[in-house]
Amino acid sequence: MRDETYQSPNQLNIAATCIGTKALGPGWRSVVWVQGCLLHCQGCIAPEWIPQIAARIVDPQDLASELLRDKRIDGITLSGGEPMLQARGLYALVQRIKSMRDVNVICFTGYRYENLLRLPASSGIRLLLSEIDLLIDGPYIQSLNRNIGLRGSDNQRFIHLTEKLKDFSFEEQKRGVEIRITDGQYLMVGVPPSNAISEIDTVIDRAIQTAMKRGGYVRP
Repeated sequence: MRDETYQSPNQLNIAATCIGTKALGPGWRSVVWVQGCLLHCQGCIAPEWIPQIAARIVDPQDLASELLRDKRIDGITLSGGEPMLQARGLYALVQRIKSMRDVNVICFTGYRYENLLRLPASSGIRLLLSEIDLLIDGPYIQSLNRNIGLRGSDNQRFIHLTEKLKDFSFEEQKRGVEIRITDGQYLMVGVPPSNAISEIDTVIDRAIQTAMKRGGYVRP
């Protein structure tokens, strides 16, 4: 695994953020999706976040303050893209967040936990793992998606690296998505059922068309 993203180790390349959601873990969370992934899983719900291109380049210290802007935030979820490609920057981000507030941390990765532990210390992956409470690991396999739980497919595991989130039922959690529309673009937050994306696109298109007729929306 090589880090080919377009930033220094002291910065993060961010695809999107969400401040305040209940769709990606317990409590009231902020979410970070990084840009760039090397796995190209068939059926990926965010193919636009796969390319290794510069998106939003940000300092981890600045991003920490942004993610904690809502005083109710008690958890952070890291996703992407592939977070482990930017482990050093995310480690700095989580360290800064934890110095400001007591939060729990969930991280999605397409790599298996055992394989991550074999990677060199210079990757920063072990440092990031030391700050994570729950790791959801493994590639997305479309045929193993049974539409339940806070994971894309059944091969993915919930690995508790601390005791902090052991009382929450991740495996049986009912899936749900939230739609955020900002600056003429929409962000889908959550782990959607397998048939949800096309339905959501249809609903969004209808909403946009209605808004355009009323003069309240400018298509990007």
